[in-house]
Amino acid sequence: MVQIKSPEQIAKMREAGLVVAAIHAATREAAVPGATTKDLDQVARKVLAEHNAKSNFLGYGGFPATICTSVNEVVVHGIPSDDVVLKDGDIISIDCGAIIDGWHGDAAYTAFVGSGHAPELVALSRVTEESMWAGIAAMKQGNRLVDISRAIETYIRRQPKPGGGKYGIVEDYGGHGIGTEMHMDPHLLNYVDRRRGKGPKLVPGFCLAIEPMVSLGTPKTVVLEDDWTVVTTDGTWSSHWEHSVALTEEGPLVLTAPDGGRAKLAEYGVTAAPDPLG
Repeated sequence: MVQIKSPEQIAKMREAGLVVAAIHAATREAAVPGATTKDLDQVARKVLAEHNAKSNFLGYGGFPATICTSVNEVVVHGIPSDDVVLKDGDIISIDCGAIIDGWHGDAAYTAFVGSGHAPELVALSRVTEESMWAGIAAMKQGNRLVDISRAIETYIRRQPKPGGGKYGIVEDYGGHGIGTEMHMDPHLLNYVDRRRGKGPKLVPGFCLAIEPMVSLGTPKTVVLEDDWTVVTTDGTWSSHWEHSVALTEEGPLVLTAPDGGRAKLAEYGVTAAPDPLG
């Protein structure tokens, strides 16, 4: 069953989403050479406290931190640690969430640590981010869940990969519903699997976390011995981008983007819904 939200509930999710955006801004500034991933977790904890928000990551299934810090070949669910020191040339995907009055926000981004990154890494992050926005732009009344998956996959497949070959669209993880819980139905693939059918029709009140994960090589992953950290099986580096999005009567609202997604959606010819918080 898909949880359909009222406009008032979407406004609460927008509050939570703006806290997530604040965590992104603070951790992005702190993700510099010499910082540990545990340092970034402390930054996130401070932002949550300043906004009187709760973490939806801390304690989730036993997860020991408030953010996921996934460096280089780590795809998702990296655990912050004093032992992981960021170096010039690294990339890091930071995934985090917040709860306000029982309503959840969840988003991720990929950052470049230092400078001098190879063109293939710059392209990897750009392609992953833009595929997310292509998926968000497909979140419109009358479409079905599979239309979002198709938009993400189509964008990625059409992008030339520096050095040849093709990007790996991670198979074992995807997006999800979000609302009174962080992970809810439906599961959202980042590619089309015709065995799954078209999925539910998108209607106002539908809320999704849309999150492509893309590698420079294989789509295959493995979980390390800590039972959390997910890495590519071939060691190629990966990128992860995510936004929580609500479909309203007036179009999509990107709950975790400071501007509600207005600027990026305009590039796709889509008008973002008005911000319920003004």
